[in-house]
Amino acid sequence: MSGNSFDTPLVLSGPYRSPKQMLATQEYDGHLSIHDDKTAETLGFKGAPIEGPTHFSQFVPLLTEIWGQQWFESGCLSSHFQNMVIESEEVKAFVQLPQNDEKQVSVWAEKKDGTPVLTGTASIGTDHDPTALEQRIAKMRTAENPVILRDVTVGDKTEVTGTVKMDFDQHLGAMYPFTLREKLAAITEDTPWHTAEGDTSPWGRPVIPLEMVCVFSQFSGKPDWRIREPNIGLFADLEIGMIKGPLFVGQEYKIDREVIAIGETRRTEGYWVKSMIRDCDTNEALAYVLLHHAIMKDSFPGYAEELAAR
Repeated sequence: MSGNSFDTPLVLSGPYRSPKQMLATQEYDGHLSIHDDKTAETLGFKGAPIEGPTHFSQFVPLLTEIWGQQWFESGCLSSHFQNMVIESEEVKAFVQLPQNDEKQVSVWAEKKDGTPVLTGTASIGTDHDPTALEQRIAKMRTAENPVILRDVTVGDKTEVTGTVKMDFDQHLGAMYPFTLREKLAAITEDTPWHTAEGDTSPWGRPVIPLEMVCVFSQFSGKPDWRIREPNIGLFADLEIGMIKGPLFVGQEYKIDREVIAIGETRRTEGYWVKSMIRDCDTNEALAYVLLHHAIMKDSFPGYAEELAAR
């Protein structure tokens, strides 16, 4: 976008949207998740939250307006989730416009009543300041005596067996009880680039939506590390970055994952996993997902007693 001679920070925003809840029947390790109303209520929440990656879609038109096609090829959205959104609540996305050819800008989202939903950064290419999550990890309180994550270690790695892909009508498993086609029918921001072949897409192929890149990295195989059960967790932080993007519907990829940090807050123990999505033939890194899984301490039976006994 063209600049101007003022140094006044300017903001680009989209309309209010009402994202849809698509995880009410989500299961992992044989039990319902926090996206089930009753489960959420037992943990003190007023209702089941919409999955955090859903909000990423509202930023894509704004960032495409700023950086164009390059956003799909080397863009990164990095966010800390601040407050949960319940279905029927309206959310608006904001992006601070870059000045002097900046490669990284601030982003945030709010509910209609002003309640913050998320905050973070968006960047393009590799020549930019540390992302929002890189900054958070650097300041994070390390978990010195974890209970739920007792058997997880920074540096733990796993590789998804074989190749993985996402087709339009492929069922994504118990963790994601919907198909890509069903998601596209409910997504807050759609474009022919998600579905079209040929000249309609700059790459001649349909592109996996940004929010579904997180799904793609998660549904394709269970990691090897051992997390003690039962527990209930949520996504506290998420960064999705394109290195040589975009990713395409129906294309086969390889995925490997690594635990890069373990931390805690008063209410949670959390582990940060970086999933690398690679070219099947060259092993070249094409995109990545950095995800902070925050596990509610109160959801693990006997947590306080076990901690006190150590």
